[in-house]
Amino acid sequence: MTDASSAECRLSAYPGGEAVERVVSCDLTLEVEEPGDIALHVAAADGWVVRAERLDVTTDGKPLPMPVELAAPHRGRLHLLRAPRGILSVFYRAELTAPSAPAGQPIVATHGDLPGLEQLTYLRASRYCPSDRVVGFAVAEFGDLPPGRPQVEAITQWIHQRVGYVPGSSNVHSSADDALLTGQGVCRDFAHLGILLCRALRIPARFAAVYAPGLTPMDFHAVFEAWFDGAWWSYDATRRAPREGMVRVATGRDAADTAFLHVLRGIIALRSIEVTATVIGMLPIDDHLTAHPLC
Repeated sequence: MTDASSAECRLSAYPGGEAVERVVSCDLTLEVEEPGDIALHVAAADGWVVRAERLDVTTDGKPLPMPVELAAPHRGRLHLLRAPRGILSVFYRAELTAPSAPAGQPIVATHGDLPGLEQLTYLRASRYCPSDRVVGFAVAEFGDLPPGRPQVEAITQWIHQRVGYVPGSSNVHSSADDALLTGQGVCRDFAHLGILLCRALRIPARFAAVYAPGLTPMDFHAVFEAWFDGAWWSYDATRRAPREGMVRVATGRDAADTAFLHVLRGIIALRSIEVTATVIGMLPIDDHLTAHPLC
């Protein structure tokens, strides 16, 4: 089931009215000890006007067949490739411009006050967001606020004030309740914690992996989206990049659904990664609290 909303992606523009261009790239180097299959989630999600785009894959400098592209949820694009033994290089780059008249999120049938299938999916506890464990805490902290936007904004502010951004403080096994207990994490932990607390308050919430112009140090970034007022709205408690400049890559229940690299078979190790994301023109200004749709 697709998103339901009348909200539009509000995008930056040059003084003359032309939409600001985003330029994003990802350069991966992997060592393939045993041939296998890989799923890549590095391409910008559909919805942008693509001025230029390339995906180059080589092993020991020799080109490989073009990966198979699959449609992932929420306009995501997943690429599957078979990797022979050797040094595998993956390079992705795209120049993107917003549509001149961006469309709202697709409309779906509603059932009165009952949630739709998509909302139900993002209400449930997941691997990194065991929201059923923190219902009492969430109600005690935020239960007196009106439901929806006021609670989500309070959650975002609470995470920003109470959790420290500490590179290296978590790993692939760390869940949202780890960040809650330790009071530290990185962008995926901040996003997981926002999802955890929203779901504990019966607010559907999901994870989004993005390219984030303005982020320092540059890397893939993560934010969370919450459902209220009939739309999905993005929040970033790290406040490390403006949401308006971000480019969606993947969307899911948590980081388990949105990994940029998933080894399906074989013995393959990541040796290096370099991510870039820029805006041609002025970087947007973000108050980090106002509800904003993610493109």
